[in-house]
Amino acid sequence: MHAAITSYFDVAQITLYLFWGFLAAVIYYLHAEDKREGYPLESERSSGIKVQGFPAIPSPKTFLLADGTTVKAPRAEPHDSRPIEATPLAGFLGAPLVPDGDPMIDGVGPAAYAERRDIPDVTIHGTPKLIPLRTAPDWHIDHNDPDPRGMPVIGLDGKVGGTVKDVWLDRAEAIIRYFEIEVAGPSGPRNVLLPTTMSRISYSKREVLVRSITAAHFAKVPGHKNSDFVTRLEEDKICAYYAGGHLYATAARSEPLT
Repeated sequence: MHAAITSYFDVAQITLYLFWGFLAAVIYYLHAEDKREGYPLESERSSGIKVQGFPAIPSPKTFLLADGTTVKAPRAEPHDSRPIEATPLAGFLGAPLVPDGDPMIDGVGPAAYAERRDIPDVTIHGTPKLIPLRTAPDWHIDHNDPDPRGMPVIGLDGKVGGTVKDVWLDRAEAIIRYFEIEVAGPSGPRNVLLPTTMSRISYSKREVLVRSITAAHFAKVPGHKNSDFVTRLEEDKICAYYAGGHLYATAARSEPLT
């Protein structure tokens, strides 16, 4: 006895071919699903050129989010319609961009940010994940750790840019995400956020050190509308501002190393 169906095919061979076909279909499906975000690619040569490659972008699918809202992907609306506040240095494609104004405010280069939804990140219970310590009576700073509240914030120029008024905690990860600092603005004092990952606490001097921006830059840090929570869009703007300072905070930083 044998499993041959004809003189040329048997069950094992057909099973192998079916497996190859199934694997090819899975690869095609996964590659197409990858293109629900970020496609079609935009060409610098013309706004009418859309690059999607093979396979093509799949038809829109509706996704139900945890908060009960729905979103379609791919989206029909443009992903980002903001004008680029910079001018190419030369006439060839891919030429470096020279900022037209204040790149840290305009979101150019390392100061660029994504247009995320203007809503706060939430916990699995649906409450804002990032909140100031003053609104969380069940949380406190361990006595073995330094309490930054009241410490001055020192910019890269060695000058005081503000004073830490509170800390913002991430209730989902149980860590401190931001320092809330009071700075002097054009119309009076205002409170802004400083990412803890872009700062360092000096235990000996009892001060918070920031190396990305100068003391004067703190007055222009993007704000947040609600004093008790911050939205995803506001977070991106804030973090991008500090990140942009590593290139744009001083004229020397944006020049070649010679």
